[in-house]
Amino acid sequence: MSDKSIVFVTGADGFIGSHLCEMLVSKGYQVKALSQYNSFNNWGWLEDVACKNEIEVITGDVRDPHFCKQVTKGVDVIFHLAALIAIPYSYVAPDCYVDTNIKGTLNICQAAKENGVKRVIHTSTSEVYGTAQYVPIDELHPLQAQSPYSASKIAADAMAMSFYNAFELPLTIARPFNTYGPRQSARAVIPTIITQIANGQEEIKLGDVSPTRDFNYVEDTCRGFIALADSDLTIGETVNIGSNFEISVGDTLNLIKTLMNSDVQFITDVQRLRPEKSEVFRLWCDNSKIEKLTGFKPQVDIREGLERTINWITQPDNLKSYKAEIYNV
Repeated sequence: MSDKSIVFVTGADGFIGSHLCEMLVSKGYQVKALSQYNSFNNWGWLEDVACKNEIEVITGDVRDPHFCKQVTKGVDVIFHLAALIAIPYSYVAPDCYVDTNIKGTLNICQAAKENGVKRVIHTSTSEVYGTAQYVPIDELHPLQAQSPYSASKIAADAMAMSFYNAFELPLTIARPFNTYGPRQSARAVIPTIITQIANGQEEIKLGDVSPTRDFNYVEDTCRGFIALADSDLTIGETVNIGSNFEISVGDTLNLIKTLMNSDVQFITDVQRLRPEKSEVFRLWCDNSKIEKLTGFKPQVDIREGLERTINWITQPDNLKSYKAEIYNV
């Protein structure tokens, strides 16, 4: 990307997308941001970014191919983050995931092809790997559809890569592991823990705390996205973005308790448990490929990232936006 690139971010109103827009603006790019259309004209987390007036916000929906073709005209780079991501909700409404994740990706790729977009970064997820068959997980690890969500993302990744193979669309699949940080929704485990403690609850309700994850602070994930877009070596490649550090949900809970000076107790909430064969028990990222291709290395370790996240969530105006007493799928 050059400093004169026009960059289009889908899913810009979401957690990672809003942080990516901020980082792109700080680097001098001209940013067009897609916020999902709603009658309230609410731009999601873009309402809270300091650089809101420096971003061209467009409302619409990636599920509409005509809209996608129109909105990507004159765009140099697309970061495609728009997706439905909640795993529990995919158990009850899987068709929505097909429409948004698979057909939405098709629409963006087709639009990029027709409009001559110079680079497309398509967002995957570590969930496509399922429970690790070996660790650390590199990009050659088998894909395992353990939820309708992960199945939709496997299909979306295949759809995106088909446009590189069939049409030479200059595309990269970015595969981030578990991103966390300010603005993450309460459906994710780290905000769930922090908000329950901050609200003074004596018992923390969680699902299974034995699974391990490779948690990545959101700024590092965004740096990874930009590094992939800046390197021609990543075209046609699938590349993990992760920390190469594994920690269990239980140990993450204990670290948060320490940082928040809490002696709260953990109890299992049955409704938060995934079906047995759907639970991904181990994720640990091999991030050697992104370092080799781009020189990227994560900069924020788990302790510093959690401290930043706790400080943000526990600010009264932020905390009141969470409904900690309600299980959010």
